[in-house]
Amino acid sequence: MFIDFMLCLREQGLAVSLDEWLSLMDALDKGLADNSLIEFYYLCRNVLVKTEADYDKFDMAFAKYFEGVESVEEIPDELWDWLSQGELERDLLDKPEWAKEYDLDELMKMFKERLEEQKEKHDGGNYWIGTGGTSAMGHGGYNPAGIRVGGYSRHKSAVKVAGERNFKDFRQDHELDIRQFQMAFRKLRQFSTRVDAEKTELDVEGTIDATCNNAGMLKLVYEKPRKNTVKLLLLIDSDGSMAQYARLCNQLFQALHQSTHLKDFRTYYFHNCVYDYLYTTPRCRDGEWVETDWVFANLDSEYKVIFVGDAAMSPYELMARGGNQNWYAYNEEPGIDWLEKFTRRYKKCIWLNPIKEEHWQWAYGHRTIKAVGEVFPMFELTLDGLDKGIQRLLVR
Repeated sequence: MFIDFMLCLREQGLAVSLDEWLSLMDALDKGLADNSLIEFYYLCRNVLVKTEADYDKFDMAFAKYFEGVESVEEIPDELWDWLSQGELERDLLDKPEWAKEYDLDELMKMFKERLEEQKEKHDGGNYWIGTGGTSAMGHGGYNPAGIRVGGYSRHKSAVKVAGERNFKDFRQDHELDIRQFQMAFRKLRQFSTRVDAEKTELDVEGTIDATCNNAGMLKLVYEKPRKNTVKLLLLIDSDGSMAQYARLCNQLFQALHQSTHLKDFRTYYFHNCVYDYLYTTPRCRDGEWVETDWVFANLDSEYKVIFVGDAAMSPYELMARGGNQNWYAYNEEPGIDWLEKFTRRYKKCIWLNPIKEEHWQWAYGHRTIKAVGEVFPMFELTLDGLDKGIQRLLVR
């Protein structure tokens, strides 16, 4: 049943297992979808989706698969207004003769006919869509085999709900904003050391765990304050093919600049590849630089290094002497050698690439992307990629 729907979910990147799919089938057999597409939508999401980061993928698959499917919820707004005004409640349990059993196909056919015929609000009775009465369609009355329309269960079409993509900002594979950058970099606090003092700093995660273990009763947990010991060196590729990512790189810089858990933070720039000089401004102008060897000499090996760039360039720029496009800064050593110097000087280095990882093998500069990826652990510049990169920096 719905095997094509499962395949559609997997095409969108959802890891739906066979056990989960069988659980969904079992839930449907038990009637948990209540013969409603909107209820089926929520049931599927609850059973098949493991994290809110995948809600948007689920919505895209659901909207694609069920596009054009009409549901009971898709009725005129005017009728919804009628049904929401003045519910007429009646106790008709002593008149079971009014109730008739219908199969679903017959009920849906009747419902569509009533929608075409009905022109005004109706309360009571056993025919029109309304409130009270014994009609098989409406609410506030009595019919054990009918369709409830209105009342407290009104929903929009499931396909419309999915199509709105209300959870696209929850995705882990989308580009970040400043707030998301800040939250990701907070994980670097794990490098900080605890000061030998009283426990005065609220441990949020510890408090949550302790409260859960305490049957939901709040239990505060405190830790000794941290001493900032994290030192970070940020190297950003500027201009050229990186111009389209300038806003994203600026957001990353702003997030780190506003960070309060770094002992020291240094930023330098390069164009395509690192050579003898690192620029002090993103304009990468002659003279606005420091020698790369000076950085090696003055920033100790405890610095964590993050490169940000698309790594897309001519192989000549990466592999050859004189590959630097700046004729006034001729490089005697190939750029790849300078990159390898960073791995020898600093224990922790990663490379964040704004190009989607799925394009690395065929995008412009794919040869140099691969070569740089063999020097540094390379991650996509998305929330998920940054999280993996930070985890790599956290490995002791």
